[in-house]
Amino acid sequence: MPVGTIVRQLSWDDPRRAHDAWESEEASLEGLSPSEKRDKMRANRWVHYPEYEDANVERESFLEAEEAYYKAERIRRYNSRKKAMNEPLYLDLDKEEVFERPVDAPLGTRHQEPLGQLVAVGGMGGLGNPHFVSAENRSPKFATRGIEGERLTLFLELKLLADIGLVGMPNAGKSTLLRALTGGRAKSEVAGYAFTTLNPVVGTVRVAEDGTFEGSITGHTVHDETWKEELEEKQRLERGEYATAPTRNQVPENVSLETSTAPVKAGHHFDLFEKFRFTIADNPGLISGASENIGLGHAFLRSIERSLALVYVVDLTVEEPWKEFCVLSEELEMYQPGMSDRARLIILNKADLLAGDGDPAEVEKARNKLKQFEEFVDDMTKTKGGRKLDIIPVSAKYSQNLDRVVSLMQKYVEEERNLLDAKK
Repeated sequence: MPVGTIVRQLSWDDPRRAHDAWESEEASLEGLSPSEKRDKMRANRWVHYPEYEDANVERESFLEAEEAYYKAERIRRYNSRKKAMNEPLYLDLDKEEVFERPVDAPLGTRHQEPLGQLVAVGGMGGLGNPHFVSAENRSPKFATRGIEGERLTLFLELKLLADIGLVGMPNAGKSTLLRALTGGRAKSEVAGYAFTTLNPVVGTVRVAEDGTFEGSITGHTVHDETWKEELEEKQRLERGEYATAPTRNQVPENVSLETSTAPVKAGHHFDLFEKFRFTIADNPGLISGASENIGLGHAFLRSIERSLALVYVVDLTVEEPWKEFCVLSEELEMYQPGMSDRARLIILNKADLLAGDGDPAEVEKARNKLKQFEEFVDDMTKTKGGRKLDIIPVSAKYSQNLDRVVSLMQKYVEEERNLLDAKK
């Protein structure tokens, strides 16, 4: 199982649950006469010495053994259903099982590696004819068949273990932001309509010792809609621009992040400089009512439960961006009390669309809007007594002001990882 998987047994009344062995047998006996049911049940449980079946079923010793068998079977069935209803299986595989061999163990010492988790117990073997020996019957000519093992119907749910979870309305620019932070390596869908991301996409942000991250060394890349980028890529291929281009594995000579003036390509080139990495999950867009399972609802909210820290992504170009922030915060809290406390940062995306032409009046308007947003968030956090949130306006499309974003994210991840280590 992938790390982060939750394994749980379906409840007894769940229609998706498969029938156990007794229920399956009951279904196979429907429509039969009492004598036919008896004969079929005996055939499922007993084995007779050749040509002795008719004589065995008439013997008192067999009838007593059969009665004892059914009594033990009723007890097993009761205990099985009681366990399924009161103690259903639940496993949280949130970490990998690591086996550490003792360094100072004597030579030849055997080591038992982890065997995993026991989910279902196999069936027991049958009872041979010596089990039924008595003073009256010294040579029984019957035995029991083996007992079928446990039948469980399991529900597997993978909860992503991303360090940072992006939370935002549809079309807020989360996918574009993830691509900008990962140097275009995260293959998230970018389009000009809502709900382009239907399933979480996880990308890895790699950071150098000086704070430079992989997405910041790819030159002046514009992260546009996916179809536009695919069209431009196709045109470059047709023009033969990649005929003499170095491959991802070819490292340029004498490349240094500190001294090089030419942009270093993302990919394996960055392996030389990477000192820290963390993962970011681009989650599907959240809308008002998501906690009530509206839109992608719980499917979205479950995907961010295990993120060490959450980051709001808000579209700065909307009329009142603070309302979007309120919806995001309230939906997280309604779904799971305390979840909004994991939020550390608000990214105000699409800042390039405000005052882009440099008009002084528009610039002043944009500044007032940002100031109003900051004041609203400060008042809200003071009223609720929550953590002070960092607020950064960015342009994910043009990779503007992302250095500070990565720096803060790295700080959050380091703090949360230290807390987890301290708890262990």
